[in-house]
Amino acid sequence: MTKKLVAAAAFGLLSMTAAANATGQFELGVLDCKVDGGTGYLITSNKGLACTFKPSDGRATEYYSGIVSKLGVDLGKTHQGNLVWAVLAATRDYDSGKLAGNYFGVNAEASIVTGGGANLLLGGFKRSYTLQPLSVQAQTGLNLAVAVQSLELVHSLK
Repeated sequence: MTKKLVAAAAFGLLSMTAAANATGQFELGVLDCKVDGGTGYLITSNKGLACTFKPSDGRATEYYSGIVSKLGVDLGKTHQGNLVWAVLAATRDYDSGKLAGNYFGVNAEASIVTGGGANLLLGGFKRSYTLQPLSVQAQTGLNLAVAVQSLELVHSLK
């Protein structure tokens, strides 16, 4: 059963990645997030995060905070992790703070002592942004997750 869930999540993730790449989107910058550790329960998990967005056009770094949530199979305990996404959009138009909002996608990850996962998310201001993984999250602990993931980002002044 678990293998089927992981395979389904991986297929969904690959399909979403291919769709994002095929749309001719522009890379606006890189979103780098530190994710709190925590325990996943059978149905849900919520973890806080602190992020920096570095625009590719050289503008000032932006800061975001938020919560990443999973609904589905998420079992185990993990320590702090790191997620890095390329921020893609249909146009190059971008104003400071516009990454704030809600994102949704499919999540697949596994760790036994050290492991990783991949998370493609769509959303933000007017659902106009795609967060495409640049690096697999590094995490330690014992965890298995196959879930629908949501991310809420709030623009922070630092």
